[in-house]
Amino acid sequence: MDRRDFMKAGAVAGAAAMSFTAMRAAAADAPKPNAAKFKLKYAPHFGMFRNSAGNDPLDQIQFGADQGFTAWEDNGMGGKPADLQEKIGQKMTQLGMTMGVFVTGLGSLVNPPKDTKDGIVKKARAAIETAKRVNAKWTTVVPGRYSEKLEMAYQTAHVVDNLRFAAEVLEPAGLVMVLESLNWWANHPGLFLTKIPQAYEICRAVNSPSCKILDDLYHQQISEGNLIPNMEMAWSEIGYIQIGDNPGRKEPTTGEINYRNIFQWLHEVKKYDGVLGMEHGNSKPGKEGEQAVIDAYRACDDF
Repeated sequence: MDRRDFMKAGAVAGAAAMSFTAMRAAAADAPKPNAAKFKLKYAPHFGMFRNSAGNDPLDQIQFGADQGFTAWEDNGMGGKPADLQEKIGQKMTQLGMTMGVFVTGLGSLVNPPKDTKDGIVKKARAAIETAKRVNAKWTTVVPGRYSEKLEMAYQTAHVVDNLRFAAEVLEPAGLVMVLESLNWWANHPGLFLTKIPQAYEICRAVNSPSCKILDDLYHQQISEGNLIPNMEMAWSEIGYIQIGDNPGRKEPTTGEINYRNIFQWLHEVKKYDGVLGMEHGNSKPGKEGEQAVIDAYRACDDF
């Protein structure tokens, strides 16, 4: 071998060694798989683990399953291409994972039913098609902003009537609207639905198995607190739960909510077998932040 070939071979070998070293370092930095499944169905969302799993949504779902998560949710599922929805549904079925909520915008439900019915029915039918592709049972519905020109009691009656239109379409398909109460003070000023007792009243009036409550504990800690007692009182109408600590709307253990106690109460007292959507951000960036999320759920699930 002449000197030029020798140097070329050495450079290739050196690059391969550096590449192997980099791969080992990246692998060592990534969260390790954990076959132990969580006690409850905590549901990550797309983007939460992208630094560890990459940008492919199917790889992100696989990563979540490898970490012990048994559910997934995606607010924007309805806007994804139909073929991708089908692939997501097939992947989750293969992994034995439960699909959580996706958002369905039915428009402003505080308006008189004569102005809204056709649009509600059309959007409810579209939601059913999305749900079929991804094997979803729940879809999030927000009634919209309150009206400054109409008494709240009249607005409530309109919301009930409009939700009944949607329920008539959704009930035969087995799809459940879950109404989300959102806080005014940090995120969503001016919305009609803000508290769990209000959502409870509406669901009782609609009187359909396809109209239940989404109890987002982050929002409710801001709006009213008293989380476990409010869940207890509204339990017959709660169909879905979401998570986020306060302040900051990051993973459990980063704020003031004692999620370990809440999870234990849900598991041991209520025997809750539904999904708990992880609708929050990561408190730290990169793979370190993703590992912190996993560690937080491991700590809070350890009861």
